[in-house]
Amino acid sequence: MITSIVLIKTSTDRIPEIAEEIAALEGVSEVYSVTGAHDLIAIVRVARHEELAEVIPGRISKVPGVESTETHIAFRTYSRHDLEAAFAIGLDS
Repeated sequence: MITSIVLIKTSTDRIPEIAEEIAALEGVSEVYSVTGAHDLIAIVRVARHEELAEVIPGRISKVPGVESTETHIAFRTYSRHDLEAAFAIGLDS
C-alpha cells in the first residue's frame, strides 16, 4: 500500500463542500481541514504508484475550487499502535 499526503489549497468560501467531494473520491481515505498555508490535507492510499497519477492530478486537482496541490509520498509509517504491538510481543501473561 502506498500512502501519500496531499496538501491542498482551495477557494476558502467552499472548503467544506470541496473537502466532502474529495473525501468521496476513490483512493482518498481521509480529508482534514487545517490551519496554515493549506486549507485541506488528504490522505491517499493506493496499491501502485501509477494510481497516484489517477487520483491526485486525475481526480483531486479537477475538483472545482481546488487551486493547487502538493504531494508527499510516505516511506514508512510509525504509529503508537504499531510501536505498542512491537514491544508487546511475547509479553502476554
